[in-house]
Amino acid sequence: MNAILRTWNDAEQGNAVAALLSCCAAQRWAEAVAALRPFADNEALFAATDQVWAEMGEEDWMQAFRAHPRIGDRKPAHATAQSSSWSRQEQASTNQAHAEVLTRLADGNTRYEELFGFTYIVCATGKSAEEMLHILERRLSSNRETELREAAEQQRQITQIRLRKWLQI
Repeated sequence: MNAILRTWNDAEQGNAVAALLSCCAAQRWAEAVAALRPFADNEALFAATDQVWAEMGEEDWMQAFRAHPRIGDRKPAHATAQSSSWSRQEQASTNQAHAEVLTRLADGNTRYEELFGFTYIVCATGKSAEEMLHILERRLSSNRETELREAAEQQRQITQIRLRKWLQI
């Protein structure tokens, strides 16, 4: 068993929840996952986090979304230091993006928020700024319900990546 998982399995509930909040800022989700401890292995944790996420609703999703900076930005309003650091890593491709792409991302982020009422969420790991812009522009044509579900799925993917970073695997 992973040493970090072993230690976390034995941690006090508040500390266990705090560790999860860096992976996903939805409080109810983190509390529910921590309450399921102990986990036999990483895969059991990953499966449980997905299952609990599937049981969450819009209020939980919004709480998680608020911890994300806009794509191309570096300043999430409600994020842990670890989460902010991971966001910078995940969006690293925007560091080399052309000014025009960054301007279009900023404009698209604003339109997206006006249209849907929340930050554009995309699993940025491994994507160029141009790819994220293309996805954003495509998603602007969605309806709110479809987009809310897509953003929740993107958050699930981000959470899985961050759990692996947290466990150092």
